Amino acid sequence: MAASPPSPSSDNQMNQSSSSEDEETNDHRESDIRERDEFTKRLRQRDDEQTKKKFKAEPISRDSDRSKLSIENLRKKSRHVYLASRKDKKLIELEQELADEVYLFKDTKLTKREEENIKFKRYALNLAREHEKAQQMENIDRYHMPTGKSDETSKNDRYREDNRYSDSKANGQSGQNFEQRKWEDEVIHTALPHFGSLDKETKINQPKYDYILDEEIQFVQQLTIPGVNELLQHKDKLKINEHEDENKRKYRSLQEVRKTLPIYKFREDLINAIRDHQVLIIEGETGSGKTTQLTQYLYEEGYCEADTEDEDDEDDDDKNIKLLNGKKKDKKKMMIGCTQPRRVAAMSVAARVAEEMNVKLGREVGYSIRFEDCSSERTIIKYMTDGMLLREFLSEPDLASYSVLIVDEAHERTLHTDILFGLVKDIARFRPKLKLLISSATLDAEKFSQFFDDAPIFRIPGRRFPVDIYYTKAPEADYIDAAVVTVLQIHVTQPLGDILVFLTGQEEIETANEMLLERTRRLGSKIKELIILPIYSTLPSDMQIRIFEPAPPGARKVILATNIAETSLTIDGIHYVIDPGFCKQKTYNARNGMEALTITPISKASANQRAGRAGRVAPGKCFRLYTSWAYQHELDDNSIPEIQRTNLGNVVLLLKSLGINDLVNFDYMDPPPMETLRLDKTLLADTARQAFFAHGGDHLTLLNVYNQWKDTNYSTQWCYENFIQFRSMNRARQVRDQLEALMERVEIEIQSNPADTIGIRKSICSGFFYHTAKFSKNGMYKTVRHQQSVLIHPNSCLFDQIPRYVIYFELVLTTKEYMRQVIEIENEWLRETAPHFYKTKKLDDDSKVKKMPKVLGKIKAELERNYS
Repeated sequence: MAASPPSPSSDNQMNQSSSSEDEETNDHRESDIRERDEFTKRLRQRDDEQTKKKFKAEPISRDSDRSKLSIENLRKKSRHVYLASRKDKKLIELEQELADEVYLFKDTKLTKREEENIKFKRYALNLAREHEKAQQMENIDRYHMPTGKSDETSKNDRYREDNRYSDSKANGQSGQNFEQRKWEDEVIHTALPHFGSLDKETKINQPKYDYILDEEIQFVQQLTIPGVNELLQHKDKLKINEHEDENKRKYRSLQEVRKTLPIYKFREDLINAIRDHQVLIIEGETGSGKTTQLTQYLYEEGYCEADTEDEDDEDDDDKNIKLLNGKKKDKKKMMIGCTQPRRVAAMSVAARVAEEMNVKLGREVGYSIRFEDCSSERTIIKYMTDGMLLREFLSEPDLASYSVLIVDEAHERTLHTDILFGLVKDIARFRPKLKLLISSATLDAEKFSQFFDDAPIFRIPGRRFPVDIYYTKAPEADYIDAAVVTVLQIHVTQPLGDILVFLTGQEEIETANEMLLERTRRLGSKIKELIILPIYSTLPSDMQIRIFEPAPPGARKVILATNIAETSLTIDGIHYVIDPGFCKQKTYNARNGMEALTITPISKASANQRAGRAGRVAPGKCFRLYTSWAYQHELDDNSIPEIQRTNLGNVVLLLKSLGINDLVNFDYMDPPPMETLRLDKTLLADTARQAFFAHGGDHLTLLNVYNQWKDTNYSTQWCYENFIQFRSMNRARQVRDQLEALMERVEIEIQSNPADTIGIRKSICSGFFYHTAKFSKNGMYKTVRHQQSVLIHPNSCLFDQIPRYVIYFELVLTTKEYMRQVIEIENEWLRETAPHFYKTKKLDDDSKVKKMPKVLGKIKAELERNYS
């Protein structure tokens, strides 16, 4: 069937409905537009009302009225000024006219009218003079309020004041109204707006004076440390052969310098003592040549030769190394190892020895520090930090590749050095052919000898050059200012030679740097050029290298250094040393787990080390900013060993990895506090995970910083723009690469989900559960274990928040006890990770657990007692 066509009525209905919908849509659109316009109008009106009008347009008629008013005011003011000047002029004319009439008509008889006229003029003149006197008396007895107008208006409106102060202007400060006028001017000056510093005008008007060094510190010379080798000062210069190669000339010069060292005279005796004894304590002054020459002497005597020697000649240089005696030794050779307490010392000493032996650094002579190994299979003399030698125990417990071990700078008693003492002592008993040398620069060699089974002591007397020791007559209250004054005294009065100043840290170094810059700038060209160079551990490498550059001719260097320059660095050209007598030391309280960095006096051994810096290359002077009595009675003989004042967590972990389980009975030279060992043993089970706890909480902020730095392709400019130390970021990158390499080595699959912040927080909780703090009712945090009140550090991102439970990385003591590197956790996580460490009652939330009333508590206890 065909479909029927639509009816007209249905079409009409559809058209009507569509038209009604269009009308509604138009109405909505118009209403929206209307509301929009109204809202825009209200918004503009509101903005206009809230906007401060600096300039408001006014009608032109109002401007014309204002101009007329100003003209009238100006006319009146000018009229007042004119009348005042006209009055004075008329008085002068009247006085002259009376004088003329008296002179002309003194012998002439005047008429009655003329006499009355002269009498009237005299009366007017006297009346005007009395009016002036009365006005002056009125100005003295009465006070006139200042007009309070602007400076421009006051200039035109103060004609009365100008006339009133005319006598003061004429007489200077001795006028009648000087004090009153001065007070009024000060009040008006204070009320007006001024810009710039408060003492700007005073500084401008202040006369210029030359800066004079009026301060002076009185020193007294007490003693002189003699020098046994002054050959460099008096010996004939080496004959220079014009045809000789520069490298050969330099090598020959270095060999001559080696002969001037104090240790050179005792070379044969020292070699014989090493040959006769397995363990030897070597005591020598700073600069005697122990560090650089001892390894070379042992190498020259063949201590690096292996048990099997090959007399046949071979062409392969990679498999054979030619010794000084002409023999060739197989690739399996023995090494001479020398430990240094600092990385800078290991690198610089290795470079010096390689230069003296005329070999390339990294081949026969090398070094090994953390993140950097500059050695090869051909290395026979190896300098390393004591921490790196501890790591070698993991792969080679008996140190079979070493024939001689030298523990240098043993007097510093660093943490790793003290641990090494116990390990190498045991290795020496296990390997009778191993030679063990303990090198010290202080007078505590007897203590080392007793520890190493009464080992003999070989003393190397003297130093290369003498050093004069000076003490202050009286104690100095501010040793930083005293050091700056002493630097300027030396610079002005002493011959050329670089100055080395020992300070405690970066803050003091920057303060002294600013003080020296300011004072040398004031002195200007009156003194010679003084180059100020700081040196501390966090300083960039390019700025650290500057201290080794020689000073320009006629100039002097002053090096502001921490105790890093005490034994680790040898800087040529140092003639003067300034020793304030203080250093920073880290202390650790095992009871509450808190570390503090405090400024403490140095020891006598450190003072002698600092004085020795001045006698390395020339006769020098050491200025000690304390009295001789303080040196004799207030300074300890030696510093407290680091093992007795630091946290042993990482060291205990290292000893455990070496198979040493009896930590309490380990062979320490100076045992650490028993509380420290007990605490470390309690936390030992979970400290192995510390390598994975680099990010979290505040750590999430650090993670964000690292990721952004990574996105910029590890840009140095990005660190500079964001005020971040590039060296710290680069160190974090190296640690991460090292951890990743270790995971690949043990075939652990690397998985990471940076968005899973809860997982990161839980992982940190599982490792640092013993660093938990809980918010208490008194508005402070308390550690859950010891109930010690602590605060979140102001630099933390959680400082403005109040989380219930937090975990901190460390406690620091400054003005208060603060938690640093804080992360928020849940108390349920502690129940999961540390049920053996915390009781459940300590972890219950006070808001959820309500206390039972006392009456109900007594009834419950009685029922339990009766029915139990």
